[in-house]
Amino acid sequence: MKNTDFENPLGDEAECTLVLQDNEWKFEYCDHDRQIARAIVFDDSGFFYFVRAVRDDDFGKSTLIETSGGGVEQNEDLTKAVAREVQEELGIVVDIVCKIGVVSDYYNLIHRHNINNYFLCKVASFGEKHLTKDEIECFHLSTLKMTFEEAVKEYEKCSNSKLGKLIANRELPILHRAKKIMDSIISC
Repeated sequence: MKNTDFENPLGDEAECTLVLQDNEWKFEYCDHDRQIARAIVFDDSGFFYFVRAVRDDDFGKSTLIETSGGGVEQNEDLTKAVAREVQEELGIVVDIVCKIGVVSDYYNLIHRHNINNYFLCKVASFGEKHLTKDEIECFHLSTLKMTFEEAVKEYEKCSNSKLGKLIANRELPILHRAKKIMDSIISC
């Protein structure tokens, strides 16, 4: 879906599209698609905000870094979904700068195809998080504030688990694209 309300400063050809496979778990079948809205969030000082998840579930035991985001609700616009998810998970109200792109990937273990719509978002204000019971008790979500370089290192460190590899493969190219967009905005 093309979002013309939020122009990518690098031009239309700069919107990233990736299709990734799950090479960590055997493919048996895929029984559902999930539309997801995700955000690369940054502030005026150039820091980025991510979610830390500590998991011990069917995917295994792992500590992960991930962008804020989640499922798009029925009849919900992608931009409203990304703003809602960031506010719920990070407690941050954002201004959407542009759409970065779409990453299609799979979680073979749970037979799901993910359609991840990524947006570059700037912090407008900070407030309260609104985490679900599962986000608190099962995933132990917390907020990470880091530089670009620290985030890249953290993704690489967290890719020591199967799920961590899938997430890093999906998110590192988007993070690099976001940094390129930010650099182009600053140089204008």
